[in-house]
Amino acid sequence: MTDTLLETPETSALNDYLQVHQATLVTTEGSYAVSVHGEIVVNKRVVPYHLVPDEGFLGKTNKWRKLGTAERLALLQERWNAAAREKLEQQLLQCALGIAKISQEYELDPSSAYNAFQAKYELARFRCKLAVERIESLLSTGVATRQAAKTHDAINLSLYPESFTLAQQMRRHFIAVLGPTNSGKTHQAMEHLALAKSGVYLAPLRLLALENYHRLLDAGVAVSLITGEQRKLHPDATHVASTVEMLNPNRAIDVAVIDEIQLLDDPDRGAAWTAAVCGVPANTVYLLGALEAEEAIESLVKRVGGTLEVRKLQRKSPLEMERQPLGSLKNLHPGDVLIAFSRREVLNWRDQAIEQGFAVSAIYGNLSPEVRQAQAERFIEGETTIVVGTDAIGMGLNTPARRVIFTTANKWDGYSEGMISASLAKQIAGRAGRFGEHETGFVAGLDAQTHKAITMLLQQKPEPLPATGFFVAPNLDYLQQISAASGQSKLQPLLELFTKHINVHDEFFLPANLTDQLEKAKWLDVLPLSLAERFTFSLCPISTKIPMLERALKDWAACRANKKAAPLLRMEGLGGRNELQYLEDTCKLYSAYAWLGYRMPDTFPSGEMAQSLMQSTSEEIDKLLQVQNTRHRHGKKPAKPVRRGASGPNRRR
Repeated sequence: MTDTLLETPETSALNDYLQVHQATLVTTEGSYAVSVHGEIVVNKRVVPYHLVPDEGFLGKTNKWRKLGTAERLALLQERWNAAAREKLEQQLLQCALGIAKISQEYELDPSSAYNAFQAKYELARFRCKLAVERIESLLSTGVATRQAAKTHDAINLSLYPESFTLAQQMRRHFIAVLGPTNSGKTHQAMEHLALAKSGVYLAPLRLLALENYHRLLDAGVAVSLITGEQRKLHPDATHVASTVEMLNPNRAIDVAVIDEIQLLDDPDRGAAWTAAVCGVPANTVYLLGALEAEEAIESLVKRVGGTLEVRKLQRKSPLEMERQPLGSLKNLHPGDVLIAFSRREVLNWRDQAIEQGFAVSAIYGNLSPEVRQAQAERFIEGETTIVVGTDAIGMGLNTPARRVIFTTANKWDGYSEGMISASLAKQIAGRAGRFGEHETGFVAGLDAQTHKAITMLLQQKPEPLPATGFFVAPNLDYLQQISAASGQSKLQPLLELFTKHINVHDEFFLPANLTDQLEKAKWLDVLPLSLAERFTFSLCPISTKIPMLERALKDWAACRANKKAAPLLRMEGLGGRNELQYLEDTCKLYSAYAWLGYRMPDTFPSGEMAQSLMQSTSEEIDKLLQVQNTRHRHGKKPAKPVRRGASGPNRRR
């Protein structure tokens, strides 16, 4: 069934204007801007563009949020109209003609320069400058150019799919099962997987890998669990449930299920999904995800080879926008889920909900998968009656909510705060309602402004994923090839070479975000470690933003360099307000040690102990959250617990 949503003439007019003028709203550099697409013709060659016009900024995020819909439309019409398009296309045409002249005179291919005109979030003048730089770089002569060409050939990502030799030898059939949250996408794929002679389930999260590992076990399947930091190996396993990064491209299987395929568009982790589609050696490959991934899937499957079948599903229960915002936490009811977008705000809203007499589950990304699952289970069992969480509940958790309430429509993305995307709003809102438990799911904003913003987002049709620009991250083989071609042995320069030279291709593949890996490479390159060792440490899932964890990783790398066993550091949680944070960081520390223990067991011999401590620390965090629940509710009359259907779909004891 389709979503039942409120629509105003103003929001409809804004959306219609964007559609007619081939434009979308984006956030970039902390501001709202209009991103436009179209084509110019250069010497009979059609050159597409997708850019932010130089005058396309609409205002800082805070300023834009204060504008009414009519004011937004007026500003948009002022900045983007027929005259503005003419000006932009003349700018691009002038640049393109200069590139064409150089290309013809020196017999160069201008494709990579023209491809610079496709960058959804960047200004036209910057991309024109880049286009000129690209064509000029082709004119360079001497040793540096020949070396660059040699390095270019070593990378040659146009042949990336062919590097997965086993998958390329198979006649694969892809089945894309696409639909919104609560449409049953996973069910039919997992049924086929359970009946297959052999297979793999590839998850975006350890939590989902664990959930479907148990699902296959319950179906009587001999299955192993393999994630970065956890192994449960069955001696006669025919199936594997794993995180997507743990794909084994060298074992042929019958059926593969790749979950949350829309994450192809994620610059940080999308490379793992690109690798999975290119390299999973299965006769039948299920691709599960959002409807907006259809065009990207069609393009990628066409490139890697194989047949494609697309199945589209609808929600099993209707979704409705409440007519009024919640207004106050006094209007909460058992079964509600409050959404915030930071750990601090989750704990703040949790405390306020507890003060209203509710028992509350808290779910946010900093918690380990085990704690998130435990908190969700408390809600399912009726031990808690309200969930306060981030968008972490939007993927991999069975939280059968009656109503989803957004406390805000804005999220900090690491660079600036801006309105969440329509696709994310729909994914989170889709958690409202559960077939067999709640006939209808309801959605609301906490205040009038948020309510209006969420209404607008849920009305929008999510923009399709790009059909080009699939992210790729370098594996060790690639880096060793670049090293042999360039003579460079340091990790940081090799990663930078990969990022630089990847741009000279047709941009069907693009570099993943390697920022965190490059930061680690800087200090790893001063240690007497092999390239393989430095590469492994650079991938260790430790955030450089947490000093205690970064120091631990540096100490561990030094132990490896000095050929010493690395001790398992035991962190003692501090009392008071910092206790929860320290326990969370400690859990990440044990998780990282376990991750390294599987890859360098001689240096990290206490991997099993790390697993055990990771589990016990997760249990301690869950208990602490419940203690805080009880402490805050002291003297308050609790809301009556609601026993939720234990026999509902996806229910597992």
